[in-house]
Amino acid sequence: MAAVRIQQKVQQQQVQRTPKKKQKRVVRFTLAEKIVLVAFVAFALYSSVTIVSNQFTMYHVNKEVQQLQATIQEQEKRNLDLYVQVQELSTYERILAKAKELGLTLNENNIKVVQD
Repeated sequence: MAAVRIQQKVQQQQVQRTPKKKQKRVVRFTLAEKIVLVAFVAFALYSSVTIVSNQFTMYHVNKEVQQLQATIQEQEKRNLDLYVQVQELSTYERILAKAKELGLTLNENNIKVVQD
């Protein structure tokens, strides 16, 4: 009887010592879930590419706009310089000096006033 009890205790200890194996839980996706997942990944990829493409396009357009603004400013400066030059060249004194240089004389009786 004592031998049976000892044998039962040994068996209980062995049972307690052996770790229980965890069963792996296999997760299976249904066809609908797979389709939704693929659609979501495709949409995320498409949106990412579209956003990057739009940002790239906006960067180039902004760069072109800045270059055009710089060109416009340079042209406006040239126009202003030319306007000042025209004003300087069209003074009465200069025209009179140029006319005398070319041998023309001023006839006060032949002057006609033109108004704008």
